[in-house]
Amino acid sequence: MPKYVGAVDQGTTGTRFMVFDHGGGVVASAYAEHKQITPEPGWVEHDPMEVWRNTQQVTKKALSSAKLKASDLAAIGITNQRETAVVWDRKTGKPIHNAIVWQDTRTRQLCEKLIDAGVEPLVKRKTGLVVATYFSGPKVSWMLDKVKGARKRAENGELAFGTMDSWVIWWLTGGPAGGVHITDYTNASRTMLMDLRRLEWDDELLGKLGVPRAMLPEIRPSSDPETYGTTRADGPVGGEVPVCADLGDQQAAVFGQTCYNVGEAKNTYGTGNFLLLNTGTKPVPSKSGLLTTPAYGLGKGKAVYALEGSIAVTGAAIQWLRDNLGLIKNAPECDRLAEQVEDSGGAYFVPAFSGLFAPHWDMYARGALVGLTGYVDKRHIARATLESICYQSRDVADAMEKDSGVKLTTLKADGGATKSEPLMQLQADILGTPVVRPTVNETTALGAAYGAGLATGFWANLDELRKNWKADKTWEPRWSKDQRESGYANWQRAVQRTRDWVQRDASPAKTRSRKPASRRAKK
Repeated sequence: MPKYVGAVDQGTTGTRFMVFDHGGGVVASAYAEHKQITPEPGWVEHDPMEVWRNTQQVTKKALSSAKLKASDLAAIGITNQRETAVVWDRKTGKPIHNAIVWQDTRTRQLCEKLIDAGVEPLVKRKTGLVVATYFSGPKVSWMLDKVKGARKRAENGELAFGTMDSWVIWWLTGGPAGGVHITDYTNASRTMLMDLRRLEWDDELLGKLGVPRAMLPEIRPSSDPETYGTTRADGPVGGEVPVCADLGDQQAAVFGQTCYNVGEAKNTYGTGNFLLLNTGTKPVPSKSGLLTTPAYGLGKGKAVYALEGSIAVTGAAIQWLRDNLGLIKNAPECDRLAEQVEDSGGAYFVPAFSGLFAPHWDMYARGALVGLTGYVDKRHIARATLESICYQSRDVADAMEKDSGVKLTTLKADGGATKSEPLMQLQADILGTPVVRPTVNETTALGAAYGAGLATGFWANLDELRKNWKADKTWEPRWSKDQRESGYANWQRAVQRTRDWVQRDASPAKTRSRKPASRRAKK
């Protein structure tokens, strides 16, 4: 009998393969980064073939490190960066263009046209989303328009579209030699193309965005006992293992954090932040700038829904301090600097590099560092960067309370940035709510593994998964109410300084600045 379950976690900055035992403990793990390609300001791309090569590499490495074979795995689940879009040739597996990443803003003008044409109310009603560059539908439409002959080939069924889950599953199950082209409710919901209630592609939305149905994957439950397909003997797993779970990374974290009851919430701290609140079996429309989204689906045509607050740039702001400004060498150095000062010296950093996501949804906003005086040094900027992550999460938490009527009493936190002790303490201080980190921090991969194991009977039910969840550490608020509200009021003032920075009638060519040749990525 297999003793373990595997999971591919395909994220924004890299890909990880993890193996878990029945208690949810980590047995093996391997990780590889991929390149962030930025050919123009506001454009972010990934090489899909590099992602697939890395997926193979980390899968083999993790299994080898624990001396495991395919027969030791009961199932494999997939989790992924959700809105990143890839289009490829069904016969060759060759992408027609680099994957366009969820942070990318090149579709701003297309989104403006949809809003001007009055399409946004339709999108909100049917999908629970807003019209924004964030989502993958406009990205696909852009590729079909810009790549010569692509639209006709897509209409003829020669091309396949998917978010990164579809891409990885297609290759794992055979690629050009019979790979399965599927996605699940959580990932399909991030395209602006799926009806949230019917959990099916919507022909009216497909027409508005100009995406041919022939290129779309089949939508399946997030955890499917029928399985999507099996890995191949000549693939990275080295044998046939059922692939039977698929969840977007933030929904996978909900599942891994065992937020199965209405009112339970988690916040994932990664490249961006994503706070999700379980609202039950009926979608709850948002009036406060949040998204309505499936949290997971365990049966055909059925889903548990969530309200979501998506924040574009959080952990990526720390990466920006390192890579673009050279202020720090790594994330721990940001922590060390921030801990050397009692506050940010009056400085506030709003990292709206891709505009503002929830609850503001301003694609014209851009980043700003405000409140600077001669007193401020890099220690204060490091602290302001950590605070920016926490203040953005409070923006979302307040909006979530307005929509749901439920006040957070405890926040379950996960993701790589939760390793930062000062960040977690600041989050408790700024929210005024205890923050809890679980023993298994990589809850996105754990959620995918749980979905796969549940589908195959490795775990019997949700109650069995709940028993696996254990707290590692809890941070209690230390700030006074006056300190908390004064800091938040200043944060809101800083956010207002970033709004509507990009002129609405300016084309990307007119608003972008020239990049040095060394910073341009080769296509």
